[in-house]
Amino acid sequence: MKIEFLDDISGGGRFPHADPNQLVRLYDFDKLQATLLRDTIQKHILESKKAIDLTTLNFIQSVNCNLTLQISDIDKGITTLVNNNFVCDLTINNYQEMILLIEPFCNIEINGYQWLYDLDTAIDFLFSPGGSW
Repeated sequence: MKIEFLDDISGGGRFPHADPNQLVRLYDFDKLQATLLRDTIQKHILESKKAIDLTTLNFIQSVNCNLTLQISDIDKGITTLVNNNFVCDLTINNYQEMILLIEPFCNIEINGYQWLYDLDTAIDFLFSPGGSW
């Protein structure tokens, strides 16, 4: 599994038919890695209430960014800290929803994709085995 920040995915960027937002994407994975991510979110975020830097997980390779998932009282989504270091602030309810969105990728090999939250933010969060949407 790889994690990557894509800047300027509008017509001037790499994906000409995308919205003019930025995104962090988790891609290039199989159902085993999807299961590991789901279980990590369940254990660290929901059960232990601890933040987790995804790039510290041995099954995730950083292409150009770091992303820390943490619980927040309000849903902010992904925001930039500095130098492609990001934090994702979501409520427990949205992390529970994220687990449900990841679940189908744990059961069978899927070529589709899933947006891991539905918030009006500048940075979207894409979960896609093939990397596209």
